[in-house]
Amino acid sequence: MKSVVAFVSGLLFALGLGIGGMTKPEKVVAFLDVAGDWDPSLAFVMGGALLVYFVVQRVALARPQPLFDRTFHVPNRRDIDARLVVGSLLFGAGWGLGGYCPGPALVSLASGRASVGVFVAAMLAGMWIFQHWNARRVSGRSVMTRRGRRGACAPCVGVFLVLTSKRRRPVGAHAAQRGS
Repeated sequence: MKSVVAFVSGLLFALGLGIGGMTKPEKVVAFLDVAGDWDPSLAFVMGGALLVYFVVQRVALARPQPLFDRTFHVPNRRDIDARLVVGSLLFGAGWGLGGYCPGPALVSLASGRASVGVFVAAMLAGMWIFQHWNARRVSGRSVMTRRGRRGACAPCVGVFLVLTSKRRRPVGAHAAQRGS
């Protein structure tokens, strides 16, 4: 039952990404282009998602235990370190250059566009490289477990997104082009 709920949740998330326009890189880039022809519509999508999360999280955590597990798995780290800051900056740069973040990129694979395949391949390669680099850096052993990979690779995803993304026009260039 747990797998069915996870699948339905993922399907609902994918549907929301598609309806919200998060799978269209040109829409994402226009949203991030605040100095040019800014499209604020994704702010409403994100705001709606945050509002739903805010309410549902409080309702769920008020329960004595989750429906499909013994305990809640809630992050407890609150520190901000250099890895988090650098990873976030690289992730944001990759998102802005590529027009995708990991969730919408996976959903967009269904479109069959080659650029999405390149993006996802670069993202997975970045995750793999980071996992192996981090394993050697931390303990000299693999971070693979019986349950699969632990953690994500925001820094490497960002670097690979920057390296593999098409070069974008300068900020505001698409607005100037439409005006002529």
